[in-house]
Amino acid sequence: MKFRARVWAGVCLVAVSAAWAQEPVAPAPTIADLGWIAGCWEGGGGDTDFQEQWMNPNGRTMIGMSRTVRNDTTLAFEFLRIHQEPDGIYYTSIPSGQEQASFKLVKFEAQKVTFENPHHDFPQEITYELDKKGNLNATISGQDKGAYQRVEF
Repeated sequence: MKFRARVWAGVCLVAVSAAWAQEPVAPAPTIADLGWIAGCWEGGGGDTDFQEQWMNPNGRTMIGMSRTVRNDTTLAFEFLRIHQEPDGIYYTSIPSGQEQASFKLVKFEAQKVTFENPHHDFPQEITYELDKKGNLNATISGQDKGAYQRVEF
């Protein structure tokens, strides 16, 4: 009996020591952690301009919209939503002329997020990053017609 008690005590000690040695688990991000995306963002070059606007987080959502204009003609627009669901945070887009698509948050840093949907045609990945100058950079990337494509905004 004494031997079994010592073995059990040793097993418990090892288990407790292993638990103490583990890194603390960071809490899952919430929609409020993405508040740095809120605002009116503009960019472009040449004869093409784009704007993207995001409302502040509220009600477990951020609502946005975007527009791309070339030579005084709207080429594309999107209605956007970042929303908190029980299984994570999603970026849902309804682009002009296309069906709705959702992308799950897969990478989170203080001012950089990546959403992915490996089953979407293009893009499969959407990244937002707030740079040191205060610019919001967006990138869409993935496979398109058998070739890797990357578009930066």
